[in-house]
Amino acid sequence: MSIQTRTIEYTHDGVTFEGLLAWDDAHAGPRPGVAVAHAWAGRSAFEDGKARALAERGYVGFAMDVYGKGRRGRTREENAALMTPLVQDRALLQARLGAALQALAAQPEVDAQRLAAIGFCFGGLSVLDMARCGLPLKGVVSFHGLFTPPGNTAGRRIDARVLALHGWDDPMAKPEAVLAFAQEMSAAGADWQLHAYGGTMHAFTNPEANDPDFGTVYSARADARSWRAMHDFLTEVLA
Repeated sequence: MSIQTRTIEYTHDGVTFEGLLAWDDAHAGPRPGVAVAHAWAGRSAFEDGKARALAERGYVGFAMDVYGKGRRGRTREENAALMTPLVQDRALLQARLGAALQALAAQPEVDAQRLAAIGFCFGGLSVLDMARCGLPLKGVVSFHGLFTPPGNTAGRRIDARVLALHGWDDPMAKPEAVLAFAQEMSAAGADWQLHAYGGTMHAFTNPEANDPDFGTVYSARADARSWRAMHDFLTEVLA
């Protein structure tokens, strides 16, 4: 087994983006593709690592970019400045996510009929929007994602299967938001699941998260449990 990677540039509305593709060259022929949506700082070593980890499981992993090539945040203020315009303009976010998925589907290593997406924090919101707006995905997995609906997909059926992996003590997605999300998914006719981890806050998959006052704390137990749940889900939806 040898994990290979290459960067892929793609464009939307005159903006150039750069993602990282990862695959195992021991596998012959096209295989399922799994897009990875980044957290609020932009595409980083964290998301690239998840793409590689997916490649080790036989998928083609693709760390997406929705900010633009080279655009990254280093502080909370910079991260918020990058994320907020897209949270406020969900149609633009959805269009950029669609461009990224199209770039993934076009790669020769990828079976374009078997695509899924996973995302972390802001990326969790992103993949839920990919399902909400009807992008051609078999399933999406949101890790400690934000549940705020986009406002432009009400009344639309969700065909992709949905798995939300959530820290119950996440101050950025409180129980009332979880209930509203469940009601939204049911109203859209989605095949959805929610795993809530007790005693767990936001960013529980990020080993660098250690700020309980901000609500971001790593949990090795929830990290491991959620990753296993994701693999079971992907095995099912990409079979």
